[in-house]
Amino acid sequence: MSKLIDGQLFCAMVIEGALSIEEKKEEANELNVFPVPDGDTGTNMSLTMASAKTEVSKLGEPDLPAASAAAASALLRGARGNSGVILSLLFRGMSKQLKKCKTAKGQDLALALHEGVQAAYKAVMKPAEGTILTVSRVAAQHVLELCQSNPDIDCGEVLRAAIDKGHEALAETTHQNPVLEKAGVVDAGGFGFLTILEGMYDAYNGIHRERKIAAEPEQAKTGATFSDIKDEDITFTYCTEFIAERRDKSRNVQRLRSFLDGIGDSLVVVDDDDIIKVHVHTDRPNEALEAGLKFGQLLTVKIENMRQQHSAKIVEEAAGLESKERKIAEPEKKYGFVSVAAGDGLVSVFKDLGVDEMVQGGQTMNPSTDDILHAIDAVPAEIVFVLPNNKNIIMAAEQAVPLCESKTVVIIPTRNIPQGISAMLSFDECAELDENRETMLDAAANVRSGQVTYAARNSDFDGKKIREGEYLSLFESKLCANSRKLDDAVKKLVREMTRKDCSFINIIYGADMTEEDAARVEKMAHKEAPDAEITIINGGQPVYYFILSAEG
Repeated sequence: MSKLIDGQLFCAMVIEGALSIEEKKEEANELNVFPVPDGDTGTNMSLTMASAKTEVSKLGEPDLPAASAAAASALLRGARGNSGVILSLLFRGMSKQLKKCKTAKGQDLALALHEGVQAAYKAVMKPAEGTILTVSRVAAQHVLELCQSNPDIDCGEVLRAAIDKGHEALAETTHQNPVLEKAGVVDAGGFGFLTILEGMYDAYNGIHRERKIAAEPEQAKTGATFSDIKDEDITFTYCTEFIAERRDKSRNVQRLRSFLDGIGDSLVVVDDDDIIKVHVHTDRPNEALEAGLKFGQLLTVKIENMRQQHSAKIVEEAAGLESKERKIAEPEKKYGFVSVAAGDGLVSVFKDLGVDEMVQGGQTMNPSTDDILHAIDAVPAEIVFVLPNNKNIIMAAEQAVPLCESKTVVIIPTRNIPQGISAMLSFDECAELDENRETMLDAAANVRSGQVTYAARNSDFDGKKIREGEYLSLFESKLCANSRKLDDAVKKLVREMTRKDCSFINIIYGADMTEEDAARVEKMAHKEAPDAEITIINGGQPVYYFILSAEG
């Protein structure tokens, strides 16, 4: 007699699936074709499954409807990244089918897998081939057809058939997606999904493997090599995710989908009676968040800059921030300033320009909304301008605005240190708020900036072989040079960003550089722009050997 799946067995299958992806998450991460897509796919899927594992582990002896519902709910609320959201949708659809059964036989499981695929495709605005959607759809369709020809097939046979057919579909993803084909890898989400099914199959058969959690990735050329992958392949800059409370249940979710589809791609919208969960890639994350706020307060927000080679911040929940003790300075003047920077020299520069409160942070140290909120509170002014000075900090700053009831807060969305300095230099204490805002925005937009840093790992990207430890030059966040020699990297950056008619050039040298190093850069800049006024600043910043700016 074939074994049926009851609530306790389903919980065991979820737990083993979570352990399986946790073990192989680095292998999935290596399949990512962009330096930073939405974070690492394997990690996102592992964390998503971990939320379900935690939830079902709390259950005593649940029936199948309760177990599947608990897993689906935990996955939805704990989903990370696009792959995690789609994974949660697959389980949510499965739950809709399994809640009809006290125990599930093979045909029920096949219908559940099919229902999961339907739910995932319904929520994704523009489903793309060569993804987790393709792999799950092909696998589910196959087992559905098997059940039609053999109604007595058991759950183990359904799972095994889904895994085997899924691997065939996974191999094809390389040729279905041009970006995967350039990198010569299979889809990371599809790989993760099958890894989870394999863990569930083990649990069904009573197998509990001794897994090497956080194991090193296997030898790779399973990993992506970024040859020929262009920066333009990342269509939109910000991966935006949020969960909104669904207080206004009369609002049309389809209209939200249509609006978000108009400002981005990779859209996933999931809703139930209590919440709406959104994932979208867009250049206008503020508008996406505002659309979500119309349904109710935002429970969680995450913004990641996919063009930067590191994971961006997670904006803390506003509800948690409000509960912390706040000390709000009474206004003593009309205007005040908060700025974000790392490095004693840069802190001094902004203080000299009139900034009241500095928040320590930057490229590898993104401050929280709470950090920025407390700095705003400490400024004794009626109107506070905030300069984030990093693309990854702008949204955290914007989250602080509605929390400041007693002050007018204005975010000047400076994307780097030079923009922040130029904005401060343009401020006029005698001008009105709107005039100052526009002047500061214009000043920030008119400065060209570049940085020199180092490569943290080996990679092939945009047709360039990059070796760990090499110097990298970035102009407006794009790679313009890599070299074993610092001066070569700097020289290429100077040539890229300066013009003969430049009026002003700033050279900000970091913690690992000396004034003599900066003097060499000054000579390079003078050669390219002989009439420019050149200023050398000891910024003391980490990460970047030099930050350069040019105006005029």
